[in-house]
Amino acid sequence: MPRGRAATYDTQREAILAQAALLFAQRGYAGTSMNEVAEACGISKPALYHYVRDKDELLAEIVNDHVSRLEALVAEVQAERLAPEAHLRRLIRRFVEQYADAQASHRVLTEDVRFLPEADREQVLAAQRRVVAAFADAIERVKPGAAAAKLHKPLAMLLFGMINWMFTWLRPDGPFTHEAMAPVVADLFFGGLGAVQAPQRAPKPRRRQPAPLSS
Repeated sequence: MPRGRAATYDTQREAILAQAALLFAQRGYAGTSMNEVAEACGISKPALYHYVRDKDELLAEIVNDHVSRLEALVAEVQAERLAPEAHLRRLIRRFVEQYADAQASHRVLTEDVRFLPEADREQVLAAQRRVVAAFADAIERVKPGAAAAKLHKPLAMLLFGMINWMFTWLRPDGPFTHEAMAPVVADLFFGGLGAVQAPQRAPKPRRRQPAPLSS
């Protein structure tokens, strides 16, 4: 009979992904070897290959695990069936708090997903698009007409611009925590949301007609 997985397999796998994410975040995916991952995890390189096939799969597991957790957060908030503003505020708070515990994974997602093979990269990007679409739909509920003006997705991306890059400046030893900053992000977004007007669309450039040939 084939040997089954040990009872600690999932726990050890999660520990490996967390440690690898830290290394990739600190050194970059290209600058980290599997030998270094194994050493940081306190296991042999052959033991590491018991959990992942190669470095590509390790990267894919890290980013897929991260975006899967984000999609799960969206589903959890949707299940609460809150009023539109409360729903969007809850999404913001849950995401900011999630990033507090996943800064390394988030940095890997933003900086290293480009190293994935095309099929794996597209899978991750599709999940990201679903998350953005959920935020865009939530914004449309708060500001009806945003979708018709094609603003709901740009507004969602502007909101993610505040959330996604907090890891670059919000330090664990600083005066504010992610939990404290979550309502600040929401207040800043909602405080300016009512004033947003649809921008003037750039006119399409006129095609120049070729000059007639001289006779």
